[in-house]
Amino acid sequence: MKTIKIYILLVTVALSFACSKILDINAGKYIILEADYYKTEEQLNAALRGTYSTLADGALYGGNMLGRMGFEADEGYESYSSDVQTVGDYTVYATDAKILGYYRMCYRGINRANLLLESVDDPTINITAKERNHIKGQALFLRGYFHFMLANKFGGIPLMLKATRSNAVTTEDLQKPRTSLRNVYLSVISDLETAADLLKPMAEVNTGTQISKSAAWAMLARVCLYMAGQPVNETIKYADAANWAKKVKDANYHDLNPSYEKVFVNYATDVMEPKESIFEVDFSGNGTGVFANTGGAVGRLNGIQYPLDSSNVGYSNGILRSTSYLYGLYTTGDLRRDWAIAPYYYTGTPRVKTNWTPQTTTFSRFCGKFRRESEILLPKSSVYTPQNYPIIRYSDVLLMYAEALNEMPGGDKVLAREQINMVRRRAIAAGTIDREITDTDYAGLKEAIIEERARELCFEGLRKNDLVRWGIFRTSMQYLNGLVPVGTSSYVVSARAYYGNAKERDVIWPIPTSELTVNRLLTQNVGW
Repeated sequence: MKTIKIYILLVTVALSFACSKILDINAGKYIILEADYYKTEEQLNAALRGTYSTLADGALYGGNMLGRMGFEADEGYESYSSDVQTVGDYTVYATDAKILGYYRMCYRGINRANLLLESVDDPTINITAKERNHIKGQALFLRGYFHFMLANKFGGIPLMLKATRSNAVTTEDLQKPRTSLRNVYLSVISDLETAADLLKPMAEVNTGTQISKSAAWAMLARVCLYMAGQPVNETIKYADAANWAKKVKDANYHDLNPSYEKVFVNYATDVMEPKESIFEVDFSGNGTGVFANTGGAVGRLNGIQYPLDSSNVGYSNGILRSTSYLYGLYTTGDLRRDWAIAPYYYTGTPRVKTNWTPQTTTFSRFCGKFRRESEILLPKSSVYTPQNYPIIRYSDVLLMYAEALNEMPGGDKVLAREQINMVRRRAIAAGTIDREITDTDYAGLKEAIIEERARELCFEGLRKNDLVRWGIFRTSMQYLNGLVPVGTSSYVVSARAYYGNAKERDVIWPIPTSELTVNRLLTQNVGW
C-alpha cells in the first residue's frame, strides 16, 4: 500500500451528522488525521467533513464567490477597489489569482471525494450498510458538484474519477486532456443519480448543511437545465429536469417559509430550515478560539457597508451593489425588494441608519440579503461571520420546474405558471395587483421565469450562469451598460467598468496559465 498524507483538521470526539451543523466543535481537542485509506466509520466521516470544508474555502463560498467574481451579472455588480482590473470587474486574464484559486480548490474537493470513495466500500470497516451508503452518496454528490462548478465556468475540463496521491504525482501523471462539456455533464449526472439512490431522505437528514436525496434531485434538475441550454443545447434534458424537480416536490416534505426575510435571518442565526433551504454551505463562530477557521465572509463581503467600530452592527465591505434593472423588476407590494436591495445605508458619526431617497440612483444601493445586523453571536468579528450561504432553495426548485415544463415538448404550461405563482404568493400580499401571473403561452412564461429568478434568487451566485445558458449574457450586459448613470462617484465608475468590460468571451473563463504549464495536454478556451 502506498503511503500518502492527507491533512484534515478535525475534532477527536465523534461528530455525528445527525447534528444540525457539519462543523460541530468540542473546544480544544484536535488531531491530525494521516491516512492512506480510511479504516473506521469515524475516519470516513472525518474525510467527508474535509471534503465539505473545501466548499467553505476562501477561494470558493468562503470568500471570493461572494461578489468578487462577476456572478451577479445584470442584477448587481462589484464596487471594491481591491478588485479593479480583475475578474471582479470583468477585466479577465488567464493569470487571475481568483480564477486559479477557484480552479485548484474545486479539484482539491474532487480529489478528497475520490480518496473517500476509494475507501468507503472496504468490507473490513465496521459500519452499517445505511451509513456506508449515505457517506458514499455524499462523496459522489460532492465529486459531481465540484466537476459541475468547473464545467459551467471553464467549459470542458479534465475529468478526474480517480484520486491523485502525493507520492505518486509526477509530471506525466498530471497530463490529462479536457473532456468535452457534454461528457462532463453526463459524468456529473451519473454521480448525482447514483448518489440519490444512496442518500437518506431530507426527512431523516433534517438539515441543509448535509446532502440528502432532495439535494441530489434538485442538483440534477439544475445540471439538466444547464445541459439543455447553451452551449450544449441538448434540449431533451428539459424533460429530465422537470422529472427531477418533481421528485423534490413529490417528497411532500419541502415548503416555502411564509417570510422571505426570515429565510436569510435563519442563515445568519444558525437556524436550520430544511423545508426551504435544501443545501447550504456551513459556517460557524466568529473567528475566535476553536472557531478560528470555521467562519466565513457572508455579510462581511456582500452585506450593507458598515465601518469597523465598537458597535454590534458588524463590519462589512459592502462590495455588492444592485442595479436599476433589478430594482425595477419588483412590482408594488413585493416584499422581496427591500430585503434583497437594502433601502438604507449607514452614515454619520456615530453611524445611523439612513433611508435612501427616491431620487437616489438604485445603482448605489447595497445587497441587503445577508445583513450582519441579523447575527446574534457576539462579539462580531471584522473578518469572519457565522452566516451560512444557500446553494439550493426550494423556491429555486419550483422555478426550475416551471422552466423545464415550459421548455419541454408538450409541457404543461398551466402547471408551469402555478410554480411561478407559488413563489410570488410568498412574496406579494393577497389582494395586490399583479400578485399572480396569468400567462400560459411559451414566450410569456419564459419572460416571467427570467424575471422571477432575478427577483427571488438575486445575489445567490446563479445569475451569470442563467444568462449564459439562456444565450443572453452579452446582450444583458450591454443593456445594463446603457443604464449606468453619468457621474464620477466611485460606485458609478465601478458599474461602468463592470458592464463596459464584459465581452462575448466572458461566458466562460480562461484556463489558468499555470495549469496550462503543468498539464501540457490542456488547451486554452477560444478567445483567450
